[in-house]
Amino acid sequence: MSAPPAFRTIDPATIKPSELHPFLVGAVAPRPVAFASTVDVEGNVNLSPYSFFNCFGSNPPILVFSPANRVRDNSQKHTLQNVREVPEVVIHICDYAMVEQMSLASTEYEKGVNEFVKAGFTELPSQKVKPPRVAEAPAAFECVVEQVIELGQNNGAGNLVICRVVMAHFREDILLPSGTGIDPFKLDAIARLGGDWYCRAAGSGLFEVPKPNRNMGIGIDQLPEHMRNSNVLTGNELGRLANIEATALPTAAQVADFRNEPLVAYTLNRYEKAPQELKKQLVLLGRQFLEEKRLVEAWKTLLLAELQGSF
Repeated sequence: MSAPPAFRTIDPATIKPSELHPFLVGAVAPRPVAFASTVDVEGNVNLSPYSFFNCFGSNPPILVFSPANRVRDNSQKHTLQNVREVPEVVIHICDYAMVEQMSLASTEYEKGVNEFVKAGFTELPSQKVKPPRVAEAPAAFECVVEQVIELGQNNGAGNLVICRVVMAHFREDILLPSGTGIDPFKLDAIARLGGDWYCRAAGSGLFEVPKPNRNMGIGIDQLPEHMRNSNVLTGNELGRLANIEATALPTAAQVADFRNEPLVAYTLNRYEKAPQELKKQLVLLGRQFLEEKRLVEAWKTLLLAELQGSF
């Protein structure tokens, strides 16, 4: 077993908030971005992005974001001031096509300056709240602010703005063909990391992991020892192998019969005189089946590899 990795350990009480901040936002990532439009009591519009944000329930539908006090001088954001004056907000989800404009809207303009204008966005009237919507955003949630919770008074302290969704808007072209949800490939969402870094939820960056609550997986502790202690299979691959119900495990007869599967038969025939290479190739084939989401076939192949010795 390899030696454990080295860690840097930080006690937040011993360093400045400005020193801790890049570690927090760099590690807790990627974070979705709440692109929030608000108005003050005089009707002046503000638009600004916040990456301390997520969804916290669907009944009632609750979104929470945090316009934290500025780390450098403990001043408060215009968004926070506005929701205290007018407890309404429209939270938008941003896609890659608008990320540069969204970032521009985070510029610290003077209070009363309309970031819709500065960032070149189009205002649409909302149906149930006063702040306008961003026409370019693929999704928008009109919300009433249920509560603002101060998490502290110091530099960098969060202010949880708890929002209840009263109207939601989703651009038709991001919907699944069934109309029952959002197609992540069409949404092309962005998320925040540390520093100047963002990520784009698109292309090869999207992948599926079958939800364990759809079945009762046997768990990694129940994997055969040669799989569990493999120096080839990764933790992700072990997790996928372990997410199989006991009733779905292949029998010895099914494993033996699988020798006739074309790819398996080809591998057995090609490397029959080189046992170690045969074992390696069977493991690689098993991993290929895992990548193709053919879980039972992966099991059969790896059980065949076991017959060649440990791996």
